[in-house]
Amino acid sequence: MITQQTIDRVFEVAQVEEVIGEFVQLKKSGSSFKGLSPFTDERTPSFMVSPVKQIWKDFSTGKGGNAISFLMEHEHYTYPEAIRWLAKKYNIEIEETEQSEEQKEQMNERESMFLVSKFAKDYFHDLLMNSQNGRAIGLSYFKERGFREDIIEKFDLGYCKDEWDNFTKAALAKGYDLKYLKSTGLTIVKEGGGQDRKFDRFKGRVMFPIHSMSGRILGFGGRILTNDKKAAKYLNSPESEIYHKSKILYGLYHAKKEIAKQDNCFLVEGYTDVISFYQSGVENVVASSGTALTPDQIRLVNRLTKNITVLFDGDAAGIRASLRGIDLILEQGMNVKVVSFPEGEDPDSFAKSHSTAELKGYLEDKSQDFIEFKVSLLMEDAKNDPVKKAGLIRDIVTSISKIPDGIQREVYVQECARIMDISERVLFSELAQLISKGASKNAAQSSQRASEKTKMELVKGKASSKGAQKIDQLTILEKEIIRILLLYGNEVIDFINWVDVFDKHGRPMLEKEEYQNSVSNELYLNLQEDEIEFSNELFRLTYYELVHQLNQNEKIVIDQLIMHENTNISSLVTNILMDEEKYTLSSWERKEVFVTETVKILPKLVTDAILNLRRVLIEKKIEGILQDIQEKQSVPDLEEISNYTELKKLLFEKLNRVV
Repeated sequence: MITQQTIDRVFEVAQVEEVIGEFVQLKKSGSSFKGLSPFTDERTPSFMVSPVKQIWKDFSTGKGGNAISFLMEHEHYTYPEAIRWLAKKYNIEIEETEQSEEQKEQMNERESMFLVSKFAKDYFHDLLMNSQNGRAIGLSYFKERGFREDIIEKFDLGYCKDEWDNFTKAALAKGYDLKYLKSTGLTIVKEGGGQDRKFDRFKGRVMFPIHSMSGRILGFGGRILTNDKKAAKYLNSPESEIYHKSKILYGLYHAKKEIAKQDNCFLVEGYTDVISFYQSGVENVVASSGTALTPDQIRLVNRLTKNITVLFDGDAAGIRASLRGIDLILEQGMNVKVVSFPEGEDPDSFAKSHSTAELKGYLEDKSQDFIEFKVSLLMEDAKNDPVKKAGLIRDIVTSISKIPDGIQREVYVQECARIMDISERVLFSELAQLISKGASKNAAQSSQRASEKTKMELVKGKASSKGAQKIDQLTILEKEIIRILLLYGNEVIDFINWVDVFDKHGRPMLEKEEYQNSVSNELYLNLQEDEIEFSNELFRLTYYELVHQLNQNEKIVIDQLIMHENTNISSLVTNILMDEEKYTLSSWERKEVFVTETVKILPKLVTDAILNLRRVLIEKKIEGILQDIQEKQSVPDLEEISNYTELKKLLFEKLNRVV
């Protein structure tokens, strides 16, 4: 296990804006940073990072936290994995306590698969660079392809020996479990003859490790080196817990910084296309690895830039088959350019046969808008055939209809009308019909989903709006108490208490009593007096942490909660802090709306929170008594009900008297 000293050192050094900047393009916004949410498909930035507080919040999903929680959310790291990633980034030496055998066994399956994949990457790379067989076969292949050794090192390229189980034997000898060799697809296990037979999936292939955005090994691509027509030229890892081909872009780990810097991403098809471009100095390049482009892959790029340039081989048939990807990119609200290479050339071959300056010049000069590209590609077949030409125009308008921005759509319609020599009015009419059909379809799907959800809620007995309202009200009040403690817990202010007294005629009345107390102590004493327990587990845990701090330090220390190892507590605290930052007084002043400073109405805020929580709990108590009477058909205790009702009235009276 990682020592607490190491964890503390990581928190001291790590800068949340630097960490998140590795994955999300951030832009300065006042004292904070803003960017597109890395968790949802959005077009207006709602992701905020506060360097001052060292926290972040994604307002589109409600997620938030510190640098650790971001890595856990975004990269699906465990807490120790996130600490290790940050320690590596900031060159912090990790100190560890001895792990027990039981702790080793408790390592989750996902982590075990990552460990096996990393071992495989290192093993294949070592074979390539340091074994006689690997250098003679694998390394010579890469050098024949024109790859320098520094680039081979950078992309962790490797070689798997042309032996049935060379890798599998080596992994088992190192203590790696066959279960994880099998689940990652590195080893194929065939049952039969009373004994399992084990084979290396990638035997006799050069290896292309596939990295996550943070650099972890997710899977592999392997290229065969023989002319065996029965074997696939390229073979990929099978789908697994850590490898999902449709959600991965090859080269993104190496390209992400340059993509954000250049504000553009070049999209190619294969591994060698990426490597050749990178070697030629064009580093903002990724590959879909031979799969049809998917929305998940596009969203990965959308986190870093709004601009994609799709690079096509000179093969016209292949280009036509790939055009659907352009519509998917447009649907994401991104800008698409297209570059096609001369007949017989692909990005790999073109990069090798031209200098860096020539390559960059070609990409700039030949970059076309998607409309111009479609027209130039398809017009040759359609120009003498009115029906085909109409079909081409309809095809282009369909692409334009995918664009979410209305102004952009109009500009593209005008451009299409100019190029195709057709009336804008006709195109706008066609566009309106397509958008209307799309809206109707989406509305119908939304309606169906809503209907199904309602049915499910009715089946599960969740359709009681009254019950839901009560639960929500209690949750809201509990969260408000946590919010007040976090934001104002250390403030010492003047309070007013209304004490129950009797006048000279013996009638009950309320008398004002003034005193001074800290906000945290006032809330704690009142909750303690009523023996109130939070109904929401997360609020209860957070409250216990706050009370523990008060007992230890006599004040609330926010930083300790932000860095809390329970990421749910950390996330709740940072969400509350970021919500407050979003609606600061300065924001209102910029809109010429002036509000009373919270600190001036703090006594009322605290007292209202306590009284309202008591009121709701009493209402629930009365409801519980009445329900119990109904279920058991017993004689009601009218005095008990009357006492609670009077107490409820008194609370309402106190609430109305707080000024």
